[in-house]
Amino acid sequence: MPNKATVVITGATSGLGQLVALELAGRGFDLVLTARKKARAEATRKQIEMRSPSAKVDFFYGDLSLLKDVKRVGSEITAAYPKIDVLLNNAGIHAFEPRTTPEGFPEMMAVNYLAPWLLSHMLKPSLQNAGKARVVNVASEASRRHGVLQLPGDLTDTTPFSARGSSSIYGKTKLLNIMFTAELSRRWKGTGISANALNPGFNVTGLGRELWFAPLLERLLKVLRLGDPRRGADIIIRLIMEPEYQNMTGGYFNVGTGKSIEPVPPGGDASMQRKLWKVTEDLLVERGFLS
Repeated sequence: MPNKATVVITGATSGLGQLVALELAGRGFDLVLTARKKARAEATRKQIEMRSPSAKVDFFYGDLSLLKDVKRVGSEITAAYPKIDVLLNNAGIHAFEPRTTPEGFPEMMAVNYLAPWLLSHMLKPSLQNAGKARVVNVASEASRRHGVLQLPGDLTDTTPFSARGSSSIYGKTKLLNIMFTAELSRRWKGTGISANALNPGFNVTGLGRELWFAPLLERLLKVLRLGDPRRGADIIIRLIMEPEYQNMTGGYFNVGTGKSIEPVPPGGDASMQRKLWKVTEDLLVERGFLS
């Protein structure tokens, strides 16, 4: 990493994203953070500045479930920051009831997969200008419970589901993150940009906020010392900072050990990764988010 590096983090006003932002501020990074709500952004800014008074923190506002917002925010960041050293696609949701965005996409698919795909595309010029840059995508071993992958249908499938049925859809979005990372690394070969995904493990911050018992369960897990989000934050920081990961690209790495994980099929299938890229690109062009 250069002496003064710029990192873009989505989902930085809570959970893993906030922990990573706090840590990287202390290590001298300039922070470019996305947020939906100004109140949460300002609360996060105060936390960062209390710990690292000289930190530079810049917020860009948008709803990552709306691809028009993702495209706008991407354009604004690229205009303001012609050089970006790291993009951390961290924002994600596990919705326990079906919701369709105003643009007609299933909400989990929009936030967890389509938004990072589009934002990475929008920020590519600034990442390339850094000479050596990293894209880090937060995936999950929940991908192993993805059900059956059907492309391109899964990208726009708004079929109703139950709370129990939500797990396979969440897992599918995380599988797509792993596949997208691998294909991104191939397509951006020679640009100086590496792309890797990670499994952050089970984190209490990842509990479904929509479940009425989530706060109680979170307190219980903290007492039992299970699901410590600092472990998830640690593997993210390693992928961002450690030299060994700059030279690796297209990988999927595990919390704790930092070792490579073999994705569940068809996650590691290069032909399926290419197909996913093409159907995603076609969909975004068709809907007017890509030209």
